[in-house]
Amino acid sequence: MAVEVHWRRRVALALVAAVAATATTWSQERLPDPVATFSILGFDPATGEVGGAVQSRVFSVGNGVLWGEAEVGMAATQAIVDVSYGPKALQLLKGGTAPAEIIKSIWSADLDPGYRGNPWPKAGRQLAVMNAKGEYAAFTGDGATPWAGHRGGKYCTAQGNILAGEAVVAGMVEAFEKTSGHLSLRLMAALDAGQAAGGDKRGMQSAAMLIVKKDGGVWLHNDVVLRLQVDDSEQPLKELRRLVEVNYERRYRTR
Repeated sequence: MAVEVHWRRRVALALVAAVAATATTWSQERLPDPVATFSILGFDPATGEVGGAVQSRVFSVGNGVLWGEAEVGMAATQAIVDVSYGPKALQLLKGGTAPAEIIKSIWSADLDPGYRGNPWPKAGRQLAVMNAKGEYAAFTGDGATPWAGHRGGKYCTAQGNILAGEAVVAGMVEAFEKTSGHLSLRLMAALDAGQAAGGDKRGMQSAAMLIVKKDGGVWLHNDVVLRLQVDDSEQPLKELRRLVEVNYERRYRTR
């Protein structure tokens, strides 16, 4: 009997140790990096297309930053990111709410819940919203990591955080306004200009682009004109440009 009790005690202690180790591993799980990035939302009044593009030193930046729906608009949610800001913005756009009011509503309603028991402060979030007419608004929380901010232009808004400086977003807007051709080429020019001005201070890793228009995509009933993601690359903008130009050659230049 004594041997059996001793054995059961050893098993119980082993189970307690295993649970404690699992809990420690969970509690020490690395927090995700802030989506330290630069992005741009843009509208083409000639085609009715609305789109966005983004680059960052995080893996798969396209997985959560850009949100768009034809005849509704676009949103970019980044920095100390709450991905739910994207679908919430689209839902409010559907109801006719102005972009500036959408930002105010979403941020005010943010309960700042943290992330898996750790701080993930709403003061560090960034959000840009553009409706299907090209009207837009942007927000940069005062807790976003410097340099952080946004700049608006004609039918475009550029925003970013952990950037080399304000020249990044200023250069993006200038490039978008000065570049001609399809919206994808203008968005791509903006990303290249942002990188030329210093971009994300930590470097490059991923990039993405999303453009929408009612029935604007290939095949039947497809509202996605273009959806591209470069998830992990030493030169994500170079690869994104290659894809943009392949699409342009295939769909537009041969017409």
